[in-house]
Amino acid sequence: MFRFRSKKTWWIAASAIAACCGSSAASAATSQYAMHEAIQEGTQLFASSALGTNGMSCMTCHRAGGRTEGRLPNGKRIPSLVGTAATFPHYNQRLGRVVTLDMQLEHCIQGGLGGKPLAYDSPKMVALLSYLTSLSQGKPIHLQGLGNPQAAANPAK
Repeated sequence: MFRFRSKKTWWIAASAIAACCGSSAASAATSQYAMHEAIQEGTQLFASSALGTNGMSCMTCHRAGGRTEGRLPNGKRIPSLVGTAATFPHYNQRLGRVVTLDMQLEHCIQGGLGGKPLAYDSPKMVALLSYLTSLSQGKPIHLQGLGNPQAAANPAK
């Protein structure tokens, strides 16, 4: 993907595309740019200790940007985050309810990083979710219980 040196340069290019090719091409360029920016911001937040109060970042546990197996501070191994977004929402046995990726992210920010909750539509939450979802690009969606409708209908059996 081509990277623009500034937002001003990007807007000039988008305006030229709109004038030349119509608004649908400009709209596609705008959405691609917006997603790229959100993912980049999420990547930076993931590595930053700014989300919490204890000096830790998401990468304290989720190493290599979540692309490899990680470890909790107690030494417990945790899986890579690659493909994780494609498994949400899912049932959390410990909580006894279905949780979304947003909810899991909030749990990590508050519990692991000692941070304050983010509004679900805040720029930081959108950026983090965009980054985490980008790690699942091309992965099949796998929601619990949907592979076996009989098991979902009769969970006690």
